[in-house]
Amino acid sequence: MASKRPEDAAARTPTVGNPKARHRYEIVETIECGVMLKGPEVKSLRLGRASLDESYARFRDAELWLVKMHIDEYRDRGQVKLEPTRPRKLLLHATELARLKSEAERKRLTLVPLRLYWNARGIAKIELALVRGKKTHDKRETERKKSAQREMARVRKR
Repeated sequence: MASKRPEDAAARTPTVGNPKARHRYEIVETIECGVMLKGPEVKSLRLGRASLDESYARFRDAELWLVKMHIDEYRDRGQVKLEPTRPRKLLLHATELARLKSEAERKRLTLVPLRLYWNARGIAKIELALVRGKKTHDKRETERKKSAQREMARVRKR
């Protein structure tokens, strides 16, 4: 009989990403944090039914909240009805929160989630990034560099 280790479950559960974030923003720093979820949300996330597009993190008082993250309703939820885009509290140590808040305010940066994944113990984590918005010409330059690298890789492959 196969054992049910948390590492196996974490490897099988899908990761939810935010590919537009790397295109739209210049990433200054990344940090891992926990997220407070309710039971049906966890089950829906394990099925990969979530979206990080257009989501961001905001400070309210001394807490950090994830806004506009969409988690589909879990169909077999019973009587619990949760709003799919409700704000969710992010979990960080107090010193880390204070450092992030001061850095974001001082440098005028935004906090954007890059991906939501399951760690080895089966706990949902969010990779959060301090980002600075890219200008249109920066986006074009990044796209040119990527296409040049793809072309060089194609030539090397032959």
